[in-house]
Amino acid sequence: MKELKLKPPLLTFRAWIWATGTISSRTLHIPWDEAGCLCPVGDFFNYAAPTEDPDSFENVENWQNEHAKDDLDIHHSQRLTDGGYEEDVAAYCFYAKKNYNVGEQVLLSYGTYTNLELLEYYGFLLEDNPNEKVFIPLDLDMHSLSCWPKESLYIHQNGRPSFALMCALRLWATPPRQRKSIGHLAYSGCPISKGNEIYVMKWIGKKCDALLKEMPTSVEEDKSLVHLIDKMVEYENLREWVKEASAVFGGEFGDNNILKAAYGVEGDNELTSLVRTKMLIDRWKLAVQWRLMYKTVVARCISYCTDIINSLSTQ
Repeated sequence: MKELKLKPPLLTFRAWIWATGTISSRTLHIPWDEAGCLCPVGDFFNYAAPTEDPDSFENVENWQNEHAKDDLDIHHSQRLTDGGYEEDVAAYCFYAKKNYNVGEQVLLSYGTYTNLELLEYYGFLLEDNPNEKVFIPLDLDMHSLSCWPKESLYIHQNGRPSFALMCALRLWATPPRQRKSIGHLAYSGCPISKGNEIYVMKWIGKKCDALLKEMPTSVEEDKSLVHLIDKMVEYENLREWVKEASAVFGGEFGDNNILKAAYGVEGDNELTSLVRTKMLIDRWKLAVQWRLMYKTVVARCISYCTDIINSLSTQ
């Protein structure tokens, strides 16, 4: 940084964090520099999540079946998936994925991101994110038996285990002496037997249930907390809201950073304290929303597994 001869204010850690955040959230990919580039106006677009997960075999197959009747439409859809720098026109080009009406917001897909990734890189969440992935702890022998990468072993937003996770667990639940002879069924995504399928679903359900019980707060408590945070705008005095919130959810305030901001620190005026407090509360709300979404997916998975078990048991 000194070699760049930057001014002292730009050599601070705070300035470095700002620069890192700018690169993470604002830059666009270019082929000649891994840091990317800043593109005026190009970074105005808000995010629209891709509706299909490219890592999902089920989605790829459905997409192909739905669109194979029209090769032109397939080529068109693939081209519109991303913007990019085009050398023939020496410009960064964006393409609309659909027809927009006058005054309608134009959205752009930055790529396939989970909510945690969106929060880390861009500072927001999607309540309905088709690319959300929830990971649950797996035993080491499950990973050693599977040829699937760890990032493919997850639970979808709707609570369904991923194709790879089901393949891995079906094989793991098979007696060792039988794995070689019927392994091809597991890897093709086919159920091995009714008993095997019920065993796998029970294992996933118990794992998810244990995961929820280990967490400090429940789904209902998180919902109440988000509601309480939303009520903040109804309070004329922010300190009154902080008092009520800390009385109900005292443990959530951690080292009392929000309390310190609300009551101010030495040298702060009232406006500075108000701005700092609202900033901390906004960040806090995002954290609570993310963990609520995570728990909701885990709870959906329990329901999904229970439905499958009941369905198989009655056959």
